Amino acid sequence: MSDDPNAPRPPHADGPRSDGPPSFDGPRRDGPPRDDRGGRPGGDDRGGRPGGGFRRDGERRERGPMSVKARLRAKARKKARKQKKKGGSFLRKKVCRFCMDTTAEINYKDPKGLRYFITETGKLIPMRISGNCAKHQRAVAVAIKRSRQLALMPYAPHHGN
Repeated sequence: MSDDPNAPRPPHADGPRSDGPPSFDGPRRDGPPRDDRGGRPGGDDRGGRPGGGFRRDGERRERGPMSVKARLRAKARKKARKQKKKGGSFLRKKVCRFCMDTTAEINYKDPKGLRYFITETGKLIPMRISGNCAKHQRAVAVAIKRSRQLALMPYAPHHGN
């Protein structure tokens, strides 16, 4: 290597030159200037988002042309928003079958009755899907666990032929 200090250096030689001790009294050279709190001057924190965060003046940034997929997603979102605003179809509230029919009971010895509250993969069906109230959902969960413990119900589905 030449001894000329002004000679071009290879790109991998990013460290300080070895012709003297490093000086620490100069300004920072490893990035944009910082204020005394370590942030960018003027409070320009980007929020860790590429291309910047929110603008101070509250205006939206102009967007470039959208891809076909993005356009379809935006259209679907807009349609869903309209349908939700309009009311959509009437959803019937699920009611707890144990509260409606007082003769129906939750029994750990009845695996056929408890099978309605288990998925094909062996998981318990949540109350928002089954429609059970909290009291009866807890009772169903306890009954299923007890039935599994006594080997009346499987923990996992049967995978054989």
